[in-house]
Amino acid sequence: MSGPAKQAARYALRLGSLAAALGIWQLLTSLDVDLWLRFSQFPTVADVARAFADRVSGPDYWTDLTDSLTRILTGFLLAAVLGVATGVLVARSRLAEDLLGPVLEVLRPIPAIALVPVAILLFPSNEQGIVFITCTAAFFPVLVSTRHAVRALTPVWEEAVRTMGGGRWRVLGSVVLPGALPGIFGGLSVGIGVSWICVISAEMISGQYGVGYRTWQDYTIVNYPGVFVGMVTIGVLGWLTSTAVELLGRRLTRWLPRTSYVAVGRPTRRARSAGTASATASTPVAPGSNRRNRNNGSKEDVPHDQLV
Repeated sequence: MSGPAKQAARYALRLGSLAAALGIWQLLTSLDVDLWLRFSQFPTVADVARAFADRVSGPDYWTDLTDSLTRILTGFLLAAVLGVATGVLVARSRLAEDLLGPVLEVLRPIPAIALVPVAILLFPSNEQGIVFITCTAAFFPVLVSTRHAVRALTPVWEEAVRTMGGGRWRVLGSVVLPGALPGIFGGLSVGIGVSWICVISAEMISGQYGVGYRTWQDYTIVNYPGVFVGMVTIGVLGWLTSTAVELLGRRLTRWLPRTSYVAVGRPTRRARSAGTASATASTPVAPGSNRRNRNNGSKEDVPHDQLV
Protein backbone atom coordinates (compact mmCIF):
# COMPACT_ATOMS: atom_id res chain seq x y z
CA MET A 1 0.00 0.00 0.00
CA SER A 2 1.39 3.39 -1.00
CA GLY A 3 2.04 6.26 1.39
CA PRO A 4 -1.07 8.36 0.52
CA ALA A 5 -3.27 5.26 0.74
CA LYS A 6 -1.89 4.42 4.19
CA GLN A 7 -2.48 7.99 5.35
CA ALA A 8 -6.05 7.91 4.05
CA ALA A 9 -6.64 4.59 5.82
CA ARG A 10 -5.40 6.07 9.09
CA TYR A 11 -7.72 9.07 8.82
CA ALA A 12 -10.62 6.77 7.94
CA LEU A 13 -9.86 4.67 11.03
CA ARG A 14 -9.84 7.76 13.24
CA LEU A 15 -13.14 9.00 11.84
CA GLY A 16 -14.60 5.53 12.27
CA SER A 17 -13.60 5.39 15.95
CA LEU A 18 -15.18 8.80 16.55
CA ALA A 19 -18.38 7.75 14.74
CA ALA A 20 -18.49 4.53 16.78
CA ALA A 21 -18.19 6.47 20.04
CA LEU A 22 -21.01 8.82 19.03
CA GLY A 23 -23.14 5.84 17.95
CA ILE A 24 -22.68 4.12 21.31
CA TRP A 25 -23.57 7.38 23.09
CA GLN A 26 -26.73 7.78 21.01
CA LEU A 27 -27.74 4.15 21.57
CA LEU A 28 -27.25 4.17 25.35
CA THR A 29 -29.05 7.49 25.89
CA SER A 30 -31.94 6.85 23.48
CA LEU A 31 -32.66 3.47 25.10
CA ASP A 32 -32.39 4.96 28.64
CA VAL A 33 -29.89 2.34 29.72
CA ASP A 34 -29.46 2.24 33.51
CA LEU A 35 -27.14 -0.51 34.64
CA TRP A 36 -24.68 1.08 37.01
CA LEU A 37 -24.14 4.33 35.07
CA ARG A 38 -27.36 6.29 34.54
CA PHE A 39 -27.38 7.07 30.85
CA SER A 40 -31.06 7.96 31.06
CA GLN A 41 -29.99 11.27 32.62
CA PHE A 42 -27.81 12.14 29.63
CA PRO A 43 -28.98 14.09 26.59
CA THR A 44 -28.75 12.22 23.31
CA VAL A 45 -26.36 13.09 20.53
CA ALA A 46 -29.30 14.52 18.56
CA ASP A 47 -30.25 16.80 21.48
CA VAL A 48 -26.69 18.09 21.76
CA ALA A 49 -26.48 18.62 17.99
CA ARG A 50 -29.70 20.70 18.01
CA ALA A 51 -28.47 22.74 20.97
CA PHE A 52 -25.13 23.26 19.24
CA ALA A 53 -26.82 24.48 16.05
CA ASP A 54 -28.95 26.93 18.05
CA ARG A 55 -25.92 28.19 19.98
CA VAL A 56 -23.75 28.66 16.90
CA SER A 57 -26.43 30.73 15.19
CA GLY A 58 -26.39 33.28 18.02
CA PRO A 59 -23.76 35.95 18.78
CA ASP A 60 -23.06 34.85 22.36
CA TYR A 61 -21.30 31.66 21.29
CA TRP A 62 -18.70 33.47 19.22
CA THR A 63 -18.20 36.12 21.91
CA ASP A 64 -17.54 33.39 24.47
CA LEU A 65 -15.20 31.63 22.05
CA THR A 66 -13.20 34.80 21.37
CA ASP A 67 -12.89 35.66 25.06
CA SER A 68 -11.70 32.18 26.05
CA LEU A 69 -9.17 32.03 23.21
CA THR A 70 -7.84 35.50 24.06
CA ARG A 71 -7.37 34.53 27.70
CA ILE A 72 -5.74 31.19 26.92
CA LEU A 73 -3.35 32.54 24.31
CA THR A 74 -2.31 35.52 26.43
CA GLY A 75 -1.67 33.44 29.52
CA PHE A 76 0.01 30.63 27.61
CA LEU A 77 2.40 32.91 25.71
CA LEU A 78 3.41 34.61 28.94
CA ALA A 79 3.95 31.23 30.57
CA ALA A 80 6.00 30.01 27.60
CA VAL A 81 8.36 32.99 27.70
CA LEU A 82 8.70 33.08 31.49
CA GLY A 83 8.90 29.30 31.85
CA VAL A 84 11.62 28.83 29.26
CA ALA A 85 13.66 31.78 30.54
CA THR A 86 13.38 30.68 34.18
CA GLY A 87 14.09 27.04 33.34
CA VAL A 88 17.25 27.91 31.43
CA LEU A 89 18.37 30.29 34.18
CA VAL A 90 17.84 27.77 36.97
CA ALA A 91 19.53 24.98 35.00
CA ARG A 92 22.56 27.06 34.02
CA SER A 93 23.16 29.12 37.15
CA ARG A 94 23.81 27.65 40.56
CA LEU A 95 23.08 31.00 42.20
CA ALA A 96 19.70 31.26 40.46
CA GLU A 97 18.89 27.71 41.51
CA ASP A 98 19.68 28.51 45.15
CA LEU A 99 17.65 31.74 45.09
CA LEU A 100 14.62 30.69 43.02
CA GLY A 101 14.55 26.92 43.43
CA PRO A 102 13.05 26.74 46.94
CA VAL A 103 10.35 29.30 46.18
CA LEU A 104 9.38 27.61 42.91
CA GLU A 105 9.26 24.16 44.47
CA VAL A 106 6.97 25.39 47.24
CA LEU A 107 4.61 27.08 44.76
CA ARG A 108 4.62 24.30 42.17
CA PRO A 109 2.35 21.80 43.99
CA ILE A 110 -0.36 24.45 44.57
CA PRO A 111 -3.18 23.97 42.02
CA ALA A 112 -3.61 27.03 39.83
CA ILE A 113 -7.36 27.03 40.42
CA ALA A 114 -6.66 27.42 44.15
CA LEU A 115 -5.18 30.83 43.31
CA VAL A 116 -8.57 32.25 42.31
CA PRO A 117 -9.02 34.05 45.66
CA VAL A 118 -5.48 35.43 45.36
CA ALA A 119 -6.19 36.65 41.83
CA ILE A 120 -9.43 38.34 42.95
CA LEU A 121 -7.59 40.18 45.73
CA LEU A 122 -4.47 40.95 43.72
CA PHE A 123 -5.75 42.18 40.36
CA PRO A 124 -8.17 45.05 39.76
CA SER A 125 -10.23 43.16 37.14
CA ASN A 126 -11.44 39.60 36.69
CA GLU A 127 -9.94 39.51 33.20
CA GLN A 128 -6.42 40.04 34.49
CA GLY A 129 -6.98 37.48 37.23
CA ILE A 130 -8.08 34.81 34.75
CA VAL A 131 -4.99 35.46 32.59
CA PHE A 132 -2.83 35.17 35.72
CA ILE A 133 -4.36 31.79 36.60
CA THR A 134 -3.92 30.54 33.03
CA CYS A 135 -0.29 31.69 32.99
CA THR A 136 0.43 30.05 36.35
CA ALA A 137 -1.09 26.77 35.20
CA ALA A 138 1.18 26.53 32.14
CA PHE A 139 4.27 28.06 33.74
CA PHE A 140 5.38 25.14 35.90
CA PRO A 141 5.15 22.35 33.27
CA VAL A 142 7.20 24.52 30.90
CA LEU A 143 9.68 25.40 33.65
CA VAL A 144 10.24 21.80 34.76
CA SER A 145 10.58 20.39 31.24
CA THR A 146 12.98 23.16 30.20
CA ARG A 147 15.12 22.68 33.29
CA HIS A 148 15.44 18.92 32.75
CA ALA A 149 16.08 19.33 29.02
CA VAL A 150 18.91 21.83 29.57
CA ARG A 151 20.54 19.71 32.25
CA ALA A 152 20.42 16.64 29.98
CA LEU A 153 22.47 18.30 27.21
CA THR A 154 25.80 16.70 26.29
CA PRO A 155 28.63 18.82 27.76
CA VAL A 156 30.88 18.19 24.76
CA TRP A 157 28.65 20.40 22.59
CA GLU A 158 29.25 23.42 24.78
CA GLU A 159 32.93 22.63 25.04
CA ALA A 160 33.20 22.51 21.25
CA VAL A 161 31.62 25.96 20.87
CA ARG A 162 33.84 27.44 23.57
CA THR A 163 36.91 25.87 21.96
CA MET A 164 36.12 27.75 18.76
CA GLY A 165 35.86 31.04 20.67
CA GLY A 166 32.11 31.17 21.31
CA GLY A 167 30.93 33.12 24.33
CA ARG A 168 28.03 32.67 26.72
CA TRP A 169 25.39 34.01 24.33
CA ARG A 170 26.74 31.93 21.43
CA VAL A 171 26.50 28.82 23.59
CA LEU A 172 22.95 29.74 24.56
CA GLY A 173 21.81 30.33 20.98
CA SER A 174 23.74 27.51 19.30
CA VAL A 175 23.68 24.73 21.88
CA VAL A 176 21.36 25.23 24.82
CA LEU A 177 18.12 26.36 23.17
CA PRO A 178 18.31 24.14 20.04
CA GLY A 179 19.31 21.11 22.09
CA ALA A 180 16.55 21.63 24.64
CA LEU A 181 13.78 22.29 22.09
CA PRO A 182 12.31 18.75 22.15
CA GLY A 183 11.95 18.86 25.93
CA ILE A 184 10.66 22.43 25.87
CA PHE A 185 7.88 21.54 23.45
CA GLY A 186 6.99 18.55 25.57
CA GLY A 187 6.34 20.95 28.44
CA LEU A 188 4.44 23.33 26.16
CA SER A 189 2.13 20.51 25.05
CA VAL A 190 1.36 19.67 28.66
CA GLY A 191 1.03 23.34 29.60
CA ILE A 192 -1.57 24.17 26.95
CA GLY A 193 -3.80 21.35 28.19
CA VAL A 194 -3.48 22.40 31.82
CA SER A 195 -4.18 26.00 30.79
CA TRP A 196 -7.53 25.01 29.27
CA ILE A 197 -8.53 23.18 32.44
CA CYS A 198 -7.73 26.17 34.62
CA VAL A 199 -9.12 28.90 32.37
CA ILE A 200 -12.48 27.11 32.16
CA SER A 201 -12.55 26.68 35.93
CA ALA A 202 -11.61 30.32 36.48
CA GLU A 203 -14.35 31.45 34.08
CA MET A 204 -16.87 29.36 35.98
CA ILE A 205 -15.91 31.06 39.24
CA SER A 206 -15.18 34.68 38.35
CA GLY A 207 -15.74 35.18 34.63
CA GLN A 208 -18.44 37.17 32.89
CA TYR A 209 -18.01 35.73 29.40
CA GLY A 210 -16.28 32.68 28.01
CA VAL A 211 -16.97 29.02 27.30
CA GLY A 212 -16.54 28.04 30.95
CA TYR A 213 -18.87 30.79 32.16
CA ARG A 214 -21.56 29.81 29.64
CA THR A 215 -21.23 26.12 30.53
CA TRP A 216 -21.73 26.87 34.21
CA GLN A 217 -24.74 29.04 33.46
CA ASP A 218 -26.33 26.20 31.48
CA TYR A 219 -25.75 23.87 34.43
CA THR A 220 -27.41 26.24 36.90
CA ILE A 221 -30.55 26.41 34.75
CA VAL A 222 -30.50 22.61 34.16
CA ASN A 223 -29.83 22.95 30.42
CA TYR A 224 -27.84 19.73 30.02
CA PRO A 225 -27.61 19.81 26.21
CA GLY A 226 -26.06 23.29 26.59
CA VAL A 227 -23.59 21.87 29.12
CA PHE A 228 -22.51 19.24 26.60
CA VAL A 229 -22.18 21.92 23.92
CA GLY A 230 -19.69 23.68 26.18
CA MET A 231 -17.84 20.43 26.88
CA VAL A 232 -17.54 19.60 23.18
CA THR A 233 -16.38 23.14 22.43
CA ILE A 234 -13.71 22.93 25.12
CA GLY A 235 -12.53 19.56 23.83
CA VAL A 236 -12.27 20.75 20.22
CA LEU A 237 -10.47 23.96 21.19
CA GLY A 238 -8.04 22.06 23.41
CA TRP A 239 -7.32 19.57 20.64
CA LEU A 240 -6.74 22.30 18.05
CA THR A 241 -4.36 24.31 20.26
CA SER A 242 -2.44 21.19 21.34
CA THR A 243 -2.10 20.12 17.72
CA ALA A 244 -0.84 23.58 16.78
CA VAL A 245 1.84 23.42 19.49
CA GLU A 246 2.87 19.92 18.38
CA LEU A 247 3.11 20.91 14.71
CA LEU A 248 5.18 23.97 15.59
CA GLY A 249 7.49 21.79 17.66
CA ARG A 250 7.95 19.33 14.79
CA ARG A 251 8.72 22.15 12.39
CA LEU A 252 11.33 23.67 14.70
CA THR A 253 12.94 20.28 15.37
CA ARG A 254 13.15 19.02 11.78
CA TRP A 255 16.72 17.93 12.46
CA LEU A 256 15.51 15.16 14.80
CA PRO A 257 15.36 11.64 13.27
CA ARG A 258 11.79 10.46 12.65
CA THR A 259 10.97 6.75 12.91
CA SER A 260 8.22 5.25 10.77
CA TYR A 261 6.52 2.04 11.91
CA VAL A 262 5.03 -0.90 10.09
CA ALA A 263 1.85 -2.71 11.18
CA VAL A 264 3.60 -4.91 13.75
CA GLY A 265 5.15 -1.87 15.43
CA ARG A 266 8.73 -2.46 14.25
CA PRO A 267 10.76 0.18 12.40
CA THR A 268 10.93 -0.23 8.65
CA ARG A 269 14.23 -1.02 6.91
CA ARG A 270 14.38 2.52 5.56
CA ALA A 271 13.87 4.01 9.03
CA ARG A 272 16.53 1.72 10.51
CA SER A 273 18.99 2.69 7.77
CA ALA A 274 18.27 6.38 8.33
CA GLY A 275 18.73 5.97 12.07
CA THR A 276 22.03 4.14 11.58
CA ALA A 277 23.27 6.84 9.24
CA SER A 278 22.20 9.55 11.66
CA ALA A 279 23.97 7.81 14.54
CA THR A 280 27.13 7.41 12.46
CA ALA A 281 27.03 11.06 11.41
CA SER A 282 26.56 12.22 14.98
CA THR A 283 29.44 10.12 16.44
CA PRO A 284 31.84 12.47 18.26
CA VAL A 285 35.14 13.00 16.49
CA ALA A 286 38.22 13.70 18.52
CA PRO A 287 39.91 17.05 17.86
CA GLY A 288 42.72 16.72 15.35
CA SER A 289 41.37 13.70 13.47
CA ASN A 290 38.57 12.93 11.03
CA ARG A 291 36.48 9.81 10.54
CA ARG A 292 38.10 8.77 7.24
CA ASN A 293 41.63 8.96 8.60
CA ARG A 294 40.63 7.03 11.71
CA ASN A 295 39.12 4.23 9.64
CA ASN A 296 42.11 3.77 7.29
CA GLY A 297 44.64 4.04 10.06
CA SER A 298 46.15 7.33 8.87
CA LYS A 299 47.50 9.61 11.55
CA GLU A 300 47.30 12.74 9.45
CA ASP A 301 45.89 15.67 11.41
CA VAL A 302 43.04 17.75 10.10
CA PRO A 303 43.85 21.48 9.84
CA HIS A 304 42.29 23.53 12.62
CA ASP A 305 40.27 25.66 10.22
CA GLN A 306 38.38 22.56 8.95
CA LEU A 307 37.08 21.53 12.36
CA VAL A 308 33.34 22.01 12.89
